[in-house]
Amino acid sequence: MADLLQIAVVGHTNTGKTSLLRTLTRDPGFGDVADSPGTTRQVQGARLRLDGRAVLAWFDTPGMEDSIALLEYIEHLCGDRRLDGPDRIRLFLDSPEAHRRFEQEARVLEKMLECDAALYVIDARDPVLGKHRDELALLAACGRPLLPVLNFVHAPSHRATQWRDAMARLGLHALLEFDTVAPPLDGEQQLYDRLAVLLDRHADILHGLSDALARERRERHVAALRLIAELLVDIASLRLTCGAGDAAVEAATRSLRDTARKREQACVDALLALYNFRADDYARDPLPLEGQRWGMDLFHPRALQDAGVEVGIGIATGAMAGAAVDLMLAGLSLGTAALIGAAAGGMWQGIERFGKRLGGRLRGERELSVDDAVLRLLAVRQRGLLRALERRGHAARDPVRLAGTEQDPWRDEALPDEIKEARSRPEWCGIAKGFQDSARRAAAVGALAQRLD
Repeated sequence: MADLLQIAVVGHTNTGKTSLLRTLTRDPGFGDVADSPGTTRQVQGARLRLDGRAVLAWFDTPGMEDSIALLEYIEHLCGDRRLDGPDRIRLFLDSPEAHRRFEQEARVLEKMLECDAALYVIDARDPVLGKHRDELALLAACGRPLLPVLNFVHAPSHRATQWRDAMARLGLHALLEFDTVAPPLDGEQQLYDRLAVLLDRHADILHGLSDALARERRERHVAALRLIAELLVDIASLRLTCGAGDAAVEAATRSLRDTARKREQACVDALLALYNFRADDYARDPLPLEGQRWGMDLFHPRALQDAGVEVGIGIATGAMAGAAVDLMLAGLSLGTAALIGAAAGGMWQGIERFGKRLGGRLRGERELSVDDAVLRLLAVRQRGLLRALERRGHAARDPVRLAGTEQDPWRDEALPDEIKEARSRPEWCGIAKGFQDSARRAAAVGALAQRLD
């Protein structure tokens, strides 16, 4: 334990101490988080490793609830004795009240004396009160470096400026804004860099953690882009063949859509797991339709329109929108037509121009694939989910909402060459029979991932 850096997370009740540690450890299950005060009652710990070796231990502590009375009690205990800060705190810890009235505060101060430094977590929405100043006086008396962390700074009613002024009056000029619900992308790196200034003897470890976090964040980002690229290649190359009858086409269309939905959900699940979030951390936006609440359907016209994806008349109006049909005669593809209309009969409106030319010669099978507009919507939704996950803290309790889709260039850009090539290669579809992995497919996925960045 001698070379293990130990840092306590301290502060008033219900300021987000456990929430901060959930984000720093990327563990949504660490501790208990609730709106009620005093959720954490015992000291809890977690360790971080660097190059396979434990180098830092975090300690979550109970909230301090009665600092004003405690400070008065310690003044009474000390009397006329001239004691420095740590000795005053030890005198209190040896007193009977440390095991009775001030038991919770005693746990905090005892852990402070054991640690190398502490983060003082502040709910920036709270006003600066006398109890906070007394808390800081008690914590400073432990003789350990203290880094104030302003939490909930994205709340409209935050008082970050007042807190900065109050900290400066107390001689705490180095502090950090870190919203545990939506932390900045480089928030953890900023935290370790600030601690390295306060703990120069441990600067190598803290800078090493900062560099490792930056590297891991980039690796996660690259892996996430590849997951999305795999999804798009699979859906672009997905082909279903059916008979010539209207009923067969309708049944194949349903199967195509169900397959695409399941593949998208698999990508969502993989992204959540990559960023260490749970399945219930993401909820699709509900779509109001005819007085009912519907899940946002990948193939529903409103899903495309709400995302700003440019659609044609058929996709905008047809209940069977989102699929394209290739008409084939003796295995020869004669073209592609979008499905138009609400039923199988309506689909023939979309291929009427081919029918006029070919007349009764059109026979044989039809091949269905997913429309370009749906592929663009898939890219927009998954890129939006990725942005939301990268900006989400592991203490957030509201479901993920897609971010930035209204400005996503994939809404109306032409599909890249990699997707166009996948259109002509049904053997590239990883969810279909006859899937053939190849160096060419892998190269296309890699190039598409870079385009998605």
